[in-house]
Amino acid sequence: MVRGGWDGHVPVEATELFIPYLKENGYDVTTSESTESYLDLDGVDLVLQCVSMGETKPEHIKSLADAIRGGTGFAGWHGGIVDSFRENTDYSFITGGQFISHPHNFTDYRVEVVAEHPIVEGITHFDVHTEQYYLHVDPTNDVLATTTLASHPDFPWIEGAVMPAVWTRTWGEGRVFVCTVGHKLDDFDVPEVRTIIERGLLWASK
Repeated sequence: MVRGGWDGHVPVEATELFIPYLKENGYDVTTSESTESYLDLDGVDLVLQCVSMGETKPEHIKSLADAIRGGTGFAGWHGGIVDSFRENTDYSFITGGQFISHPHNFTDYRVEVVAEHPIVEGITHFDVHTEQYYLHVDPTNDVLATTTLASHPDFPWIEGAVMPAVWTRTWGEGRVFVCTVGHKLDDFDVPEVRTIIERGLLWASK
């Protein structure tokens, strides 16, 4: 687990929620507050990242990309994975999406499952009250769930825009999992959110 960046996404507290689950599934879990960890990923099956905004070095991202290409899984949620290292487009190429805005701030919205996949098996939809991300996304993503934006008085043209909310993708031999829900701790109290993230971590893992 690599965590840090903006404290508003409670990176330590949020990632701590998933340590017992990973240990129950046989993982040895190491936590780090620095992307220096990306320089040595030999033997790592999964990187769970929760670093919102923040800064890193190009060589750290290159090492991460090489590890994923070789089979290491990469996973995360919300700004901890798709609003990280804004200046590094190579990083966004890996994740397949970049946060642009949350026009409605905190709002009620529905997430609809749109694909058959083990990560979303048995789930058709769920409702949340949290940030609804507007993203720029990669067309090669395998989108598992979407959310539709309502109109906004300042941006009426976004009405009806369908945004990916959960997706997977590959990077070489590695698997990448993204869930855009997860701004605050009680987002993980929604059973479907928690289930999707837990399944996504295992799916991505080498």
